[in-house]
Amino acid sequence: MKGRIDLQKVLLALAAPVIAVIFAALVSSVVLLISGDAPLHVFKVMLDFGTQPQQIVNILNRSTTYYLSAVAVAIGFRMNLFNIGVDGQYRLAAFLAAAVGGNIHLPRPLHVLVIILVAMLVGAMWAGIAGLLRTGRGVSEVISTIMLNFIAFGLIAYLLENYLKKPTNAADLTTATRPIPPSGLFPALLHNPIQNLSSTLILAVVVGVLFYVVVWRTRFGFDLRASGLNPDAARVSGISPNAMVMRTMLLSGAIAGLVGMTELLFNARAYNLDFPADLGFTGIAVALVGRNHPAGAALAALLFAFLNHSALILDLNNIPKEIVQIMTGIIILSVVIAYEVVRRLVQAQETRAAAEKARAMGLDREPVSAA
Repeated sequence: MKGRIDLQKVLLALAAPVIAVIFAALVSSVVLLISGDAPLHVFKVMLDFGTQPQQIVNILNRSTTYYLSAVAVAIGFRMNLFNIGVDGQYRLAAFLAAAVGGNIHLPRPLHVLVIILVAMLVGAMWAGIAGLLRTGRGVSEVISTIMLNFIAFGLIAYLLENYLKKPTNAADLTTATRPIPPSGLFPALLHNPIQNLSSTLILAVVVGVLFYVVVWRTRFGFDLRASGLNPDAARVSGISPNAMVMRTMLLSGAIAGLVGMTELLFNARAYNLDFPADLGFTGIAVALVGRNHPAGAALAALLFAFLNHSALILDLNNIPKEIVQIMTGIIILSVVIAYEVVRRLVQAQETRAAAEKARAMGLDREPVSAA
């Protein structure tokens, strides 16, 4: 019985995102028909473009960034903490890491390691402020992380303009940090004439494995999940809620600090005011679709990267690229609804199974009162 229920739970969990994607495709097809475009043609254009070898490399590079952002968010979600500040954390981390990396000269492995450690430390410290406000003053991490985002953006602009920008000349007026020397950059895993595959992919795999091991195979992970599922029961069992909040926010912020590393150490090689934004909010969507699990988040990151990258070809074919935004939004809403339906179905199955087991053991009989 238990094996059958577990199999049903797995099948239901897998069916939820698949149904959501199919539903999103159907709704998007209706929108395309209304706008005068043939849905099958649009999907074929996206698929043909996204499956070209060069575009697969681009999608993998983009999905790596989405995945790291999703893991940063998922760590908080596992404890019912909503770290909405990943955007500010990774941008401030990338900025200060770029400032440090551009002003030091070390051998390659050490140079890269220093930049990564600085990014993780800055991300953890910035997220830790929200943790302190939550544990010390009871301030919701949602509000504090949103406010910290705006503070981070303003702080970056001020420091970059007044203290940390590279010297400019008539030929180069770009406001940016000093470029990071080659010894501080990520090497390519796969060389391509147009775009190389970033070795950040290895970093993302390592982070995903560590995320799984820490959350599902350690005492800390058990305490984290227990605190998220039932804070009162966790407190009674000796788990300190405030300590778990701080540790979780610090860990989430440290991973958030890695989000900008692909762009910084592989593409831009410096931080400027055009550094990619909103990756934190994309990470929230990826984490939700992936159910805060490293494997699910990986698949969701690939899906989102494929959709967002395929939008580039739609404009060239006179197809409204906004259809990708519609599909993305519908997928997120559909997955959230589907997962809630699955949760209720599983809960009902477990209740029925418990009732059947009780009847089989005769526990449902009325107690016989003594005469």
